[in-house]
Amino acid sequence: MADTAKLQTNPDEEIIVVGLDIGTTKVVSVVGQRDETTGKINILGYGKTESTGVVRGAVINIERTAEAIKRAVEQATVTSNVEIKEVYVGIAGQHIETEIRDYTYVRENGEAVFSRKEIEDLKLMVSRGSVSPGRKILHVIPRTFSVDGEGEFSEDSIVGMVGTDIHVKFNVITADEVAMRNIQRSVEMAGLELNGFILEPLVSAEAVLDESDKEAGVVLVDIGGGTTDVAMFLNGILVHTAVIPLAGNAITNDVKVTCTILPKQAEALKVKFGSALPEKSSDEQFVSIPIVRGSTSKEISLKLLSTIIRSRVDEIFTSVACEIANCGYNFERFLGGVVLTGGGSKLKHVGVVCEFHTQLETRLGSPKEHITADSPAELADPIFATAIGLVLYGVRSEEEAFLMAEKENKTAPIPETETEMPEQSETALQSQPTPRQKKVWGGFIKAREWIVGMLDDENIDR
Repeated sequence: MADTAKLQTNPDEEIIVVGLDIGTTKVVSVVGQRDETTGKINILGYGKTESTGVVRGAVINIERTAEAIKRAVEQATVTSNVEIKEVYVGIAGQHIETEIRDYTYVRENGEAVFSRKEIEDLKLMVSRGSVSPGRKILHVIPRTFSVDGEGEFSEDSIVGMVGTDIHVKFNVITADEVAMRNIQRSVEMAGLELNGFILEPLVSAEAVLDESDKEAGVVLVDIGGGTTDVAMFLNGILVHTAVIPLAGNAITNDVKVTCTILPKQAEALKVKFGSALPEKSSDEQFVSIPIVRGSTSKEISLKLLSTIIRSRVDEIFTSVACEIANCGYNFERFLGGVVLTGGGSKLKHVGVVCEFHTQLETRLGSPKEHITADSPAELADPIFATAIGLVLYGVRSEEEAFLMAEKENKTAPIPETETEMPEQSETALQSQPTPRQKKVWGGFIKAREWIVGMLDDENIDR
């Protein structure tokens, strides 16, 4: 049986990454690696099982969640023939928060070319910034750079430029410390090592969007079981994220309560016969459901079912439209429209309701374009977008880390405790954070080292 690859130290080694999506309704484990011919991800195997210890993206029962993780990983081990030891884990939930932070500093040598390392050192400095008690920084993502008062440049475009006065806007994404600790404990109880946390809307975007979507401007809406995650991109940059505490389970619960049927019956009824447009359903069409064995069956009108569903779907997309409006950009700037993914995106006519509320063209997003043709066909389903996105993100992170390590090996080592912004005076950085994290690599957080530094603090119980 093959072994999962650690951080690549030899260019001939294979990087095999495992993504673990711990959702409200399901736990999915996906094993994949880069296909050198196509550049896509070859899915070696996967496992999927029911989730029983998670509510709205947050682990509330560690033991049950650990058991679900074990089952999903065991399935993935069998189908991939890979011994799974480490996993990249998605994180979402109402506890996720995003804030914009501005940083300004003066470079001592304004004629020096702006390097990638300088950007990484700046990210590191920001990642050490203070946060509210009980919270931890997940991601530090640059939005725009201005140089000597000019322009709003992206992270990629500023490399190679020169200048003295630098102003940067960052998205700083934080999560609740307890929520993170519960996920970590569940993963470790399942006998696995946690490589790192990645925000689920980011990895879902990796799986169903391409760079042209992000450049044109697009709103990703991932409708899961417990939450609806939103990520907005403009000019290739993440400009806003949000978590809406309404999703597929809320719709199922409405059906259950209104029709007075069992939860599993309500879910099956929604999936098989549900529609978000009552006008597309007939008053004369009924579904007969036996509540318990031997009892009289209950007849439910498909028109009534659609009316129940529409009410909650309206609420979800009203919230999505509010998020778009609140981020301060005109709707017309999102030329790529809305891309729906996640299990809830498969509900019949849900895209029509989305277009009604957002006035943006809406389409279904599938991870199919990012995986090889010989990957299991069922993985093209939107419900696997997050897990596949985790593999994509993990593979790219490992590759970036290897390249960065190669570069660092060519220069004299610098102790982590002495890491500072290059070529700055003591007064250069006007917003000075306090030390918290370890390293940032390439455009990605080097998850393994970062997560150890974050969760092994003395003030956190293991």
